[in-house]
Amino acid sequence: MKRLALFRCCVTSLRLQHYETATNAVLGALGVVFDDVPAFGCCGYPLKNYDFKAYVLSAARNLALAEKKYLDIMTSCNCCYGSLKQAQKLLAEDLDLLRDINGMLSKEGLYYRREVQVFSVLEVYHDLLGAGAIQKRLTATYDGLKVATHYGCHLLRPSNVVAFDHPLAPKKFDDLVALTGAQSVPWEKKLECCGSPMGGVNDGLAESLGRAKLDAARQAGAELVCVICPYCQIQFDWIHARAAQADQADGLPPALYYHQLLGLCLGIDPQHLGLTARQLQATGLQAALRPVAKAPAAEASTAA
Repeated sequence: MKRLALFRCCVTSLRLQHYETATNAVLGALGVVFDDVPAFGCCGYPLKNYDFKAYVLSAARNLALAEKKYLDIMTSCNCCYGSLKQAQKLLAEDLDLLRDINGMLSKEGLYYRREVQVFSVLEVYHDLLGAGAIQKRLTATYDGLKVATHYGCHLLRPSNVVAFDHPLAPKKFDDLVALTGAQSVPWEKKLECCGSPMGGVNDGLAESLGRAKLDAARQAGAELVCVICPYCQIQFDWIHARAAQADQADGLPPALYYHQLLGLCLGIDPQHLGLTARQLQATGLQAALRPVAKAPAAEASTAA
């Protein structure tokens, strides 16, 4: 598999540093070769509804930077994934916009040629690396752990832009969770929004939407909710904090980043994954791990 440019989310370095350390550790353990591109900037998502052309320019600049290094982009943030993919679609369909954007990029010596591909890190695992390559590197798998997969809105919608998986019946994330030995449980609100976009606008609604999701996961028997999007992780952590303050946290399943779930199965130190002793106890992850049985090496045949 070719080298990829790892596009990091703005929010992770400030609020979720374990996203970066866990991502680095798992990519390394799986042998995925990646480059950090220091010149990468914001994906443009926060500008979408404020200054449309500024959004497209911000996204296109990152695409052009990756192209200049002959690299495709891999990101573990759903918002960055959707933002970059939408900019690609806009620039493929509107040649006047493409000309204007390239005119602005030329001031930095950049030019977007529409050749770069953008992948979610889950696509890299599922489609590029493949289940067999991941399974070969597992040192342990979970036994009896029930997990509710939370895809997040921007990974699936708009489906004609991202084309990650079937928007109404996705399986890729569930398949990747199943590789760890955990059971991906069906649950009622699996594809609904976590409420994060309403935070700071209508906190009551944001809390209600997030709480309803965690309640639905609990009712389905999930012991934890597995996420890939940092904004969804922040939202669920916030819901747990609010519930704890109101003494209403009993039974709400914790939310965990996929690289943390997978990382333990790869034998990575929990500290490198950003997992605390309290989290490990609350989730029961280490207790559910069982070593992978390795097939005995074939005996060397001896010549007669």
